[in-house]
Amino acid sequence: MLDDPISLLTREVLRERTAELIAEACAWSVGMSDQPYLVRRGQRLVDSGQTLGMRAEAGHQLSGDEDGRLELADGRPGSFRDALNALAPGGGLHADRLEEQVIVPFVFETCTRAAERARRTYRAAWFELLDDLGEDEDDLPSIVRTAEWEAPLRTVAEQLVLAALSDVPLVEVEAEGLPLSLVRAAEEVARGAAVAQAPEHAEPAVELAGAQFLAEVAITDAGLPVPVPPAHAADLLSALLAQGLETDEVLAVLPGLPVQPDTAERVAALTEREE
Repeated sequence: MLDDPISLLTREVLRERTAELIAEACAWSVGMSDQPYLVRRGQRLVDSGQTLGMRAEAGHQLSGDEDGRLELADGRPGSFRDALNALAPGGGLHADRLEEQVIVPFVFETCTRAAERARRTYRAAWFELLDDLGEDEDDLPSIVRTAEWEAPLRTVAEQLVLAALSDVPLVEVEAEGLPLSLVRAAEEVARGAAVAQAPEHAEPAVELAGAQFLAEVAITDAGLPVPVPPAHAADLLSALLAQGLETDEVLAVLPGLPVQPDTAERVAALTEREE
């Protein structure tokens, strides 16, 4: 499918949206300086007592050879690339979080926009594609998934972000992204309020009081936005498990946590994979 005219159109639309992608990456980076600088001790992650910002300010490397990605190696100390290669709570890299929270949704939206444009301007190729895929013309998300345009486009999107921001100091990337970050935070709160006028968080049962307390501490320590949006579902689950909660306890305390409804559903789905 990679050489058909519509898949090529997805790349064209991505190039048109490059400035938006860079802006979203900058907005996502806000707060990274406050993230803990973690080191691995055997199989455990240990908080060094420093933040990424403190390390960057001192000119120290943020990433390590053992866990980092090769394509992000040798980043200038304190640069955005160096920060992406640093360990994140839960054991992955901040680069993994960027991919999950920015690259994946942005590329999916880009492919959907390209499909919508193709439906208007490449009618012959569009109907030929529908014939091959067996999908409903109006179900653009399903068409995008079945056509498998996303995976190669994610690689291109990552390259665009790194080309623009790789060697820029983390603090400068954060400053550039702050205005849009505030807009995104307001949008998340507004969406959460519109989805459901949630009642006050239910009081946990006595036997779950300890788990509830640990869960709230996990959200605070992980620096997650409140109410936690769906994009941070994986971060939330990692933080809860890191606090020692079992998966059944996670599911039990979710209704009492400051999370959006869609976030709770995603966390529940992720716990099934963990099992």
